[in-house]
Amino acid sequence: MKKKLEEDKVVEFVLDLEEWKHNSLDENMLPMMAAQLKLMLQSVIGFEVHNLIPTTGSAFSKIKGKKSDVEAFAKTLGREKRYIESWKRHGLDDPRTYKSKNLLNKAIDGFQKKTGIKWPFK
Repeated sequence: MKKKLEEDKVVEFVLDLEEWKHNSLDENMLPMMAAQLKLMLQSVIGFEVHNLIPTTGSAFSKIKGKKSDVEAFAKTLGREKRYIESWKRHGLDDPRTYKSKNLLNKAIDGFQKKTGIKWPFK
C-alpha cells in the first residue's frame, strides 16, 4: 500500500506594476488584478478574504515595478491586512475598525496618486 504525502499547494505569481499601469484602462484587467491581490492577501493573513475561513495553501509572490510604486503597494496591502484583521476581531461598527478603514483609504489614495493604478478593492 502506497502512502501519499499531501502538502500545501504553493501558488506562484508575479505582480508587475508597470504592466498594470499600461493596462489599467482595460476593464477586463480589473478582475484579474483583484484576483491576484486576493491571493496575496490570503497568503499574508492566512484566511479566505471574503468568507474569513482559514486557507490551506500558500502563495509566493513577486512584485515588480519602480521602488516607490512597490513601496506604495506594500503599504496599501498592509493596510488592507490590518483592516480585515480589525474587522474580524472587533466587528464593522467598532471605532478601531473605522480608524483602520480610514488609514486604508488614505493608503489607497496615495497608491493611486503615486502609481496611476486604480486599487481594485473597495
